[in-house]
Amino acid sequence: MSDTPDLSAAYCPPDVPLSVLHEDHEILVVDKPTGLLSVPGRGEHLSDCLLSRVQAAFPTALLVHRLDRDTSGVMVFAMTPNAQRHLGLQFEHRRTKKTYVARLSGILEPKTGTVDLPLIVDWPNRPRQMVDHQNGKPAVTDWKVVKYGEDETRVRLFPQTGRSHQLRVHMLAMGHPILGDPFYAVGPARDDHPRLMLHSEELRLLHPDGGRGMKFRAPAPF
Repeated sequence: MSDTPDLSAAYCPPDVPLSVLHEDHEILVVDKPTGLLSVPGRGEHLSDCLLSRVQAAFPTALLVHRLDRDTSGVMVFAMTPNAQRHLGLQFEHRRTKKTYVARLSGILEPKTGTVDLPLIVDWPNRPRQMVDHQNGKPAVTDWKVVKYGEDETRVRLFPQTGRSHQLRVHMLAMGHPILGDPFYAVGPARDDHPRLMLHSEELRLLHPDGGRGMKFRAPAPF
């Protein structure tokens, strides 16, 4: 998923300690805070990122995947080149299983369903993405309602593909943008919330050493 920041907004990364969920000889799993880039952006003012913080504590750590700057939650890093290759192939071939929690504007019905809408970058407005049935790349997201609130819905989202801004654009296309989204929500749905209400809650993968199935979770902070 894209990690390009909104250049119209000042980058003020959170000053919080590194939250390590798991560490062994092949992988490192952390809970990424909202507001922190996964990798450095262009320019010294965008150099602070999760990758640099992780490598300051774990010098051999290598990038495997990314989360958007404003998305929080579970991220895995490789501790060896072999683990990086192994995990990279799992992501590429969709062998990992990801679960996100989100709060949406409005009442999403029915309680379960699938969004199957191809996505492409909206070039004049990048890094925004958009639905494009002719030129977009396949993108599929399953959803399940957790509970309803006052004009909002808490859901779990299960991306079957890993397109840039996929969950954000798919929920917008359903008429229920993610609350606090600076790109896709408007008015109170955007302005009345302190952050993007999207969190990577769970990641399932196969350990690079032996292939054992592992599950890592970080509860949503909202």
